[in-house]
Amino acid sequence: MPTVAPEARDRAERSWRTAQRLAASGRLYGRGTGVGAQRSVPVEEDDQTAHGLRLLRSHAGGAGALLPARQVRAMLAVRANQLLAGGSGIQPAFIDALADALRLGVHPAVNEYGGIGTGDLTALAQTGLTLIGERPWTRPESHGSACGAGPAGNTAAQGSGAADQGSGAAGQGYGSAGQGHGPAGQGHAPAEQGPEAAERGSGATRRRCDAAETWESAAEAGKPGKPNSGLAEPGSAEPGSAGTGMTDAKRAGSRDATGSGGVVGPTDSGVGPQPVAVSVSSAVAQPVAAVTAADSDTEPVTESVTGVTGVTGVARVAGVAVGGGLHGGPSPVAQAVPGTSASARPSSYAFDGSRGDGAAGPVRFVMVPAGRSADAPLDALSRAVTQGPSAAHVPRASVPRAAATAAGTPAPVVLRAGDALALLSSNALALGQAALAQGELEVLLRATHAVAALSLAAVSGSPEAYAAPVHALRPYPGAARAASEVRRLLGLADEPPPRSGGRIQDPFGFRAFPQVHGCVLDACERLREVVEVEINCPSENPLMDADAAAAYHHGGFFAAPLGLALDAAVLALLQTAQLSAARLAALGDPGLTGLPPFLAAGPVSSSGTMILEYTANSALAELRSAAAPASAGHAVLSRGLEEAASFAGQAARQTLRAVDAYATVLACELVSAVRALRLHTQPPRVAALAVATAALPTDTQDRPLTDDVTTAVRLLPVLAGL
Repeated sequence: MPTVAPEARDRAERSWRTAQRLAASGRLYGRGTGVGAQRSVPVEEDDQTAHGLRLLRSHAGGAGALLPARQVRAMLAVRANQLLAGGSGIQPAFIDALADALRLGVHPAVNEYGGIGTGDLTALAQTGLTLIGERPWTRPESHGSACGAGPAGNTAAQGSGAADQGSGAAGQGYGSAGQGHGPAGQGHAPAEQGPEAAERGSGATRRRCDAAETWESAAEAGKPGKPNSGLAEPGSAEPGSAGTGMTDAKRAGSRDATGSGGVVGPTDSGVGPQPVAVSVSSAVAQPVAAVTAADSDTEPVTESVTGVTGVTGVARVAGVAVGGGLHGGPSPVAQAVPGTSASARPSSYAFDGSRGDGAAGPVRFVMVPAGRSADAPLDALSRAVTQGPSAAHVPRASVPRAAATAAGTPAPVVLRAGDALALLSSNALALGQAALAQGELEVLLRATHAVAALSLAAVSGSPEAYAAPVHALRPYPGAARAASEVRRLLGLADEPPPRSGGRIQDPFGFRAFPQVHGCVLDACERLREVVEVEINCPSENPLMDADAAAAYHHGGFFAAPLGLALDAAVLALLQTAQLSAARLAALGDPGLTGLPPFLAAGPVSSSGTMILEYTANSALAELRSAAAPASAGHAVLSRGLEEAASFAGQAARQTLRAVDAYATVLACELVSAVRALRLHTQPPRVAALAVATAALPTDTQDRPLTDDVTTAVRLLPVLAGL
């Protein structure tokens, strides 16, 4: 459960007191002045708190669909972690409230549009109004219900227009069973527990939701551990680690094994001491089980992500025994293979009711006691009285924190001078979305090794393109890794013997795979590095340096590194996706496979897997549209004072779209590769094929292939764990 390490909270409090002293001795941007083009307009001391309230209200102007719970909760975790770095000058009560929201499974309603990569102003303003009690909290499982509503007139119309936030409301109804998450520490990607669906307007049109139920659990094993700092699970701190932010010391586990990740904050972050970088994707020691919708009689499985422990529910998972002597996987081991009954578009996420079969199974959550007692005394900061002429905001300061959290919502925080801008000055939403996308992407890229290896075997391709000496002489890390993984999965020698007969070389989809796929491996790793830096460092403007008793006005909130890293990852992903589509086409070519055209059975006019090329290229077109660099955008705002933007938030959303589309492309290739290998007289004895053949249908007659692709998408995390 999320708790704040005392030393981290102390650092945040020192930053807050430093900001108070500096503001008393001279003007600070956003405290004694207006913001943006109003930066030179003075704010009188007795109006500073009211000024902050006006700032939150005026900036809470987001529009568009409400975001899925997992993305909003990722934002909360990132923001809490950044505030613990000690550069914001915010009162620590806000950090406590953010941690309480993660623990209690509630989140603010946040609209999609509003940030341009220079701070997620609208999203964090909406969050701020929720934290102080003006807007209601939303429960993921409530499908639009709100709890802890603020003053009259502030509970119904949220987002853009008059979208009702009440229970069962149509309007901008928001439904999700997500259970929390953000960038994870100790090698666990931000994740989500449960289905979620954001419905737009009064109809039932489902928007894309990103409930990555199985991706994160299969991310690369063996990532080096990092010192812990941050939101801590009680009693979990490793010896010698500096728990100074939001941490969870346990190593992240798969979704079918008890484990925990956590948002990891800086060990000694802020201005001066160096932050500790943390991993944002999961590390697992062995292949993991993908799961389908939970049955009511299944045993719950506990998982902690960003310190929130819940139950995803394990579902009817078929164990496939991988026999001894197989290449490319542990032996023996039971590989879990997700089933499917969906007759809908491929779904990568077993619990997401808005995708796949359209009907989510029941998801149960079990909350464990928080590390900090709910009976802890009310923070003195929360007893403060709002000052200034604006009496419209009536804080519920009489509600003790223990009583509020016992009722299921964080206690409202009483806004003080300087808090508003300190909260807003961050790209926490874009970072949370980027961390989620990076975790999902990393799993897919690992699965790609297995799928490409099966396709290579299906066309009896040459191993020379994967030979170790080739990549030793041109030492790009990603290319060398891609080649090495294919060799391992197929049991190929580092230096293959000369081939007699056959093709002298293969099409690019096979021959250039290491070079092309290596680029996206490198880009994904670069994205990880950027996210790790950003979630562990303060970015607020002005930046408080408690040690030097100084404040610095700067541009650290300009998210150019994040936006460029996201754009680069999607452009590289497009390249490897195009090769996947090329291999899919090759699998239907009898001149390359020696098999019937389109791997068809029955009459010679049969179509076999022909349609999968269309499906894959349709998804590829979506990926291609998402690859247009968001960072190429331009904006001039606030009377010309802010004449550029990074558009990192747009890049993060495009990356989520691209990852989703790529899963479909890759699944189409997997279905065809497995069918081709089944038609071989002597298919290779490799673990990837054993797992896939046990899951995918065997019928080769002309029939709908939607269920095959759906199963293949859900199988990808299993292959990633081999």
